Amino acid sequence: MQIIAPVELKALLADREQEVAFLDIREFGEYGMAHPFLSVNLPFSLLEARIHQLVPRTSTPVVLMDEHDEGRARRAQQRLGQLGYSRVRVLRDGISGWKAAGYGVFAGVNVVSKTFGELAHETFHTPSIPPETLAQWQREARKVHIVDGRPLNEYHKMNIPGASCCPNGELARRLPSLLAGDATSPVVVNCAGRTRSIIGAQTLVWLGIDNPVYALENGTQGWRLAGLALEHGSVADYPGKTARDSGLAQAARRIAVEHGVAEIDAATLADWYADPQRTTYLFDVRTEEEYRQATAPGACHAPGGQLIQATDHWVGVQRARVVLVDDDECRAPLVAVWLKLMGLEVAWLKGGNAEWSQLPSASSSTVLEHGLVPVTLDEAMADRYQRLDARPGMQYRAGHLPGAKWVNRSLLDHQLAGIDASCDIVLIGEAAQVACLAPDLEARGLPRPLWLEADESQWQAAGYPLESTPDEPDDARCIDYLFFVHDRHDGNLEASRRYLAWETGLLAQLDEQERRTFAI
Repeated sequence: MQIIAPVELKALLADREQEVAFLDIREFGEYGMAHPFLSVNLPFSLLEARIHQLVPRTSTPVVLMDEHDEGRARRAQQRLGQLGYSRVRVLRDGISGWKAAGYGVFAGVNVVSKTFGELAHETFHTPSIPPETLAQWQREARKVHIVDGRPLNEYHKMNIPGASCCPNGELARRLPSLLAGDATSPVVVNCAGRTRSIIGAQTLVWLGIDNPVYALENGTQGWRLAGLALEHGSVADYPGKTARDSGLAQAARRIAVEHGVAEIDAATLADWYADPQRTTYLFDVRTEEEYRQATAPGACHAPGGQLIQATDHWVGVQRARVVLVDDDECRAPLVAVWLKLMGLEVAWLKGGNAEWSQLPSASSSTVLEHGLVPVTLDEAMADRYQRLDARPGMQYRAGHLPGAKWVNRSLLDHQLAGIDASCDIVLIGEAAQVACLAPDLEARGLPRPLWLEADESQWQAAGYPLESTPDEPDDARCIDYLFFVHDRHDGNLEASRRYLAWETGLLAQLDEQERRTFAI
């Protein structure tokens, strides 16, 4: 087995010339409590399902980390070898070894993107206003455009009263629809916390709109902490798109040129794909609805605002190339500017959708074939079956089929004690998670499981009352759930205070090497 010491990994992460994927294969809750700055979470329970999207090139150097070299990283290394990954090493003593070597760890998720947002605010001095000021403007009936820079699903959960949803990646194409010719009223950009408020407001400053622009301090959480009420359950959609050659679209391309962002054609992308030494990601940064209607060959959907906000959700390889596509040549270049400042090697595809037909066929991500035989709900509830529920722990707590036992791939050594190996098994869950888990059951001598797809509403409609177990799994074993300020969007003001203190404190945690990650 190939091992890497923490000091070697630290040096590798500092090498700006060499690609590496540093994957924390602990479950999401474990990762979110403490992890190295540049590690990317790929839970062991989803390893095979997500590895090809995060690390598309099998010759990429990969480093796997678990808690204290307790066996998960070694098993993951073996599995990746079976999938063709040829340069996989395990971090000696896991995150415990990393901390013992004196290196820092960070709580939370999307830490690199969140830290970048704070650095952007510090660097560009993005204008901001407190929620009390915005509320006073509203009481005075002063006209103000409130732009919520989050995706629709987050906006629909809760929003600042009077806000319209326009994700940051859409600003250059859709903001004119919101302003409707008004070039004087203030524009306030908000998100749930700080990062997207800052990025959105600074984007509008760069675009050069005449309106005064502000980021709302601390977003919806700051609004609640100021004693102000949010709206819930909006069904509003995005504003309409404006012409692809509008003034803001032209400004977006100008900003990309000013920041030295490369624009490439289909032939260059083909050359990059053919390079055996480099990883190239291709992301469509438009909305999900547009992506579903049509997209560039081989492109993965990554909405522009979210790609900036949660880069590690899509990019698993440090120093890889990232290429962005859109259909209008205004969204991709603007998102590319932010990714370049974040330290990525990024380019955008010129020509918009007119260039899509010239693109080479990218090697598509390998689809994980689960090979399991599905069963009906009535069959699964038969007495001869042992039901193992592989859904996330908090979903299991909220409601599960009678007699079902919760399982997580990282906990199988303890959870399978007492399971009758002669009993037929039904695995309950989403296809990806079940596909990763099933071989581990067989490797432990259990029969090949059948599969019941998770559908709580169908279960209840069929007359099977769900059992809830608020303490099963208990918090210590619910390792796939991040309890860290988990209810900050559900009225827990103290959790919001802790979260905002965490966010504003990120810059102070960086060492000099981590600070050099960014290009600002």
